[in-house]
Amino acid sequence: MTDAAAADASAGSDRYFDDLYGASEDPYGLCDRWYERRKRALILAALPQPRYRCAFEPGCGIGAFTLALAGRCDELEASDRSARAVELARQRTAQLPHVHVTRQDLPADWPQGSGRFDLIVVAELGYFLDDAAMQALARCCADSLTDDGTLVACDWRPDFAERKLATDAVHAHLEALAMPRLLRHVEDDFALQVWCRDGRSVAQREAIR
Repeated sequence: MTDAAAADASAGSDRYFDDLYGASEDPYGLCDRWYERRKRALILAALPQPRYRCAFEPGCGIGAFTLALAGRCDELEASDRSARAVELARQRTAQLPHVHVTRQDLPADWPQGSGRFDLIVVAELGYFLDDAAMQALARCCADSLTDDGTLVACDWRPDFAERKLATDAVHAHLEALAMPRLLRHVEDDFALQVWCRDGRSVAQREAIR
């Protein structure tokens, strides 16, 4: 893709999200739908550690999962490409000083610093990226994780007009990082996977087996 084509694609995505959040403060029904509340609970239950030192949630949207994840983190960084979504996420987490929400266009604006996060949650983001951008984002995840870091991916499976990558392709890029996989949960609606550089199960970590 040429630089001009990439700029056009980025501008088109910006217009999509501007229109989306301009029409509704919760266009995906994140706060009201049982589907979304159940999915958040499943992701939180899938995390192999009870608490994390510093986590990153790219593509945080309006911050519904950010708010849920905050209780498991000493520090939580979140971001979105939509200025309106960032504004709403900041409002939702305003009473949580350990949560920081910024506007980022990923992977270009990925936070610098290797070994920075012991948890990265990439949810409902990768399918908006083309193949090269998703590959770059996967590399950013690998470079930013601590030696015992956990990487989570959760993505909608059915097709939709704005999709650029299939969910299987998104997860394949993360699978290619060759970290031990702790969990793979697939439903008709979404796929959830968890990888960790510490490949022990939760029972092994607690010396149950």
